[in-house]
Amino acid sequence: MANEFAPCTEAQKAAVLERLAVIRQNIADSCAAAGRDVSDVTLMAVTKTVSPELINLAVDQGVQVLGENRVQEFLSKRDAYRSSAEVQFIGHLQTNKVKQIIDKVTLIQSVDSLHLAEAIDKAAAQQGIVMPVLLEVNIGGEASKSGVSAEELPKLLEAVGKLKAVRADGLMTIPPPCFDEAEQCRTFTAMQQLYQQMQQIAPLKILSMGMSGDYAAAIRCGATLVRIGSALFGARQYPPQANTLT
Repeated sequence: MANEFAPCTEAQKAAVLERLAVIRQNIADSCAAAGRDVSDVTLMAVTKTVSPELINLAVDQGVQVLGENRVQEFLSKRDAYRSSAEVQFIGHLQTNKVKQIIDKVTLIQSVDSLHLAEAIDKAAAQQGIVMPVLLEVNIGGEASKSGVSAEELPKLLEAVGKLKAVRADGLMTIPPPCFDEAEQCRTFTAMQQLYQQMQQIAPLKILSMGMSGDYAAAIRCGATLVRIGSALFGARQYPPQANTLT
């Protein structure tokens, strides 16, 4: 796939730089409003369907964490990325794909079951590493989304804590669609409270919530990592075979 992208135009590059400046200012403003230090929030560039050229442009501007959604797309592009970039996997991960990425990412954000955590544990042990993970919470209780329920989270966190080659470093969520900021804040606050409660079980340090349309509200409500794709790179352009990627 890396070779299937047309060369980026100067206008495309300029647009990414402009959007990045806006995003960084919004992050700074949101941190200030919440009395937080801007260094407490990590900006992740979500790279689905984005050309390596534009991704590397963002890396060159100091965006050091990349978020990958699809295993095959990631594998086809990773060799074109700057070696300094940290890559995390944020998409739905099938257990039979774990071995393909276990030695190529620094963290897996989308662990929503003990079955998946055990598959990661087995693959990581074979590599002689401990894989940091985030437990994905379905905070809105949506049937269409993956993620453990808030009620089942303590049980999952305790079970993952018993594994030898997996370490739960935090929580991740994709909240229900909402364009009302007050409702966004209610959802994010509920997630932040859950995050605090889980500190009694494990010393969590990452709360991944907030995307292109709601990252400012997420930061004000305690997010430590925001996952931003279209607000940085523009509307996604799906190649014809994109629906075959997993």
